[in-house]
Amino acid sequence: MAQGPRENIDEADRRAGPIVLSVDAMGGDQGPKAVISGMAKSAAKNPDLQFLVHGDAAALRPLIAKAKLDDRVELRDCPDVVSMTDKPSNVLRHGQKTSMWSCIDAVKTGEAQAAVSCGNTGALMLLSVMRLRKIPGVHRPAIACLWPSRNPAGFNVMLDVGADIKADPRDLLQYALMGCSYARNGQEVRHPRIGLLNNGTEEHKGRPEMREAHSLISRAAKTADYDFVGFVEGVDIPSDRVDVIVTDGFTGNVALKTGEGTASLIRDLLREAFQYSPLSRLAAVLALTSLKRLQKRIDPRRVNGGVFLGVNGTVVKSHGSADATGVSAAIKLAFKLGQKDFTNRLAARVAEGSVLVEEDNRRSGT
Repeated sequence: MAQGPRENIDEADRRAGPIVLSVDAMGGDQGPKAVISGMAKSAAKNPDLQFLVHGDAAALRPLIAKAKLDDRVELRDCPDVVSMTDKPSNVLRHGQKTSMWSCIDAVKTGEAQAAVSCGNTGALMLLSVMRLRKIPGVHRPAIACLWPSRNPAGFNVMLDVGADIKADPRDLLQYALMGCSYARNGQEVRHPRIGLLNNGTEEHKGRPEMREAHSLISRAAKTADYDFVGFVEGVDIPSDRVDVIVTDGFTGNVALKTGEGTASLIRDLLREAFQYSPLSRLAAVLALTSLKRLQKRIDPRRVNGGVFLGVNGTVVKSHGSADATGVSAAIKLAFKLGQKDFTNRLAARVAEGSVLVEEDNRRSGT
């Protein structure tokens, strides 16, 4: 297969004209006010943004009017809401009138280029898979997150961080290809470096399926136009050694929650240290500019938005507790991916991976 077209999969121009985002306004912990405020922040910076907003029309109309978004919003009245405690299976059976269902269906029908929701992650993933369907060739969809790092872009991509606790070697190859496409389209990394998370960097380390995945991802690197750096460890997740970290959903979710907890602990310990004595409080005042710079650098709201990869539509999951700044970050990401026609580019990457696996099967005689 020719190399040229593969190199151009993620290199097309952005979509011109307005981008319509489908927004579930009811699912977050802070309610619709934070969602509408986040939309207003994004709309003020980008005249090409339009919204389909799903939720309780009576509650949303005054918020939309106050935010001066009437000419940018089409409102879809939905009487029901998916709570954080609802079982995904129950939402699938009985959630046809919820704002989350309506939000996903707008992407299915082509009315919107991407969906954004702060709601129940399990329910959102299940609805996305069942309503949008998986991209042909995808076995297990993944959730990709952005992790603060030492790279020039400021972040690394990690997947899967919780869509599925399992992943066989061919799933991990698909994650590498999908993460590669996301790094190009979401982070503007033209030639991503891929690392496979393991309990050591030596090629003989890890379970047999990890060593098989190492071989598959390594053989695909030249054709798929990425660099495979091999096995990486937890310490490499925020490093400048890689751009994309590939792992299974169980490991990725544990790493993600550990990172969030550690960041919260460090923030609390710094606050405690600077309040310890009058002298330490004076030191805090003197270091205020540097502390603000650090706070902005590690602010989780700036990287709010996990992307569901492997479904036939772009879906961005905002953190449930996101405020207006966090929601705006998720909308910015969805807008960027919508501009890039990300779903079709991702499907092309997956198709490419299927060809690579078939070629590998023929060579191995399986």
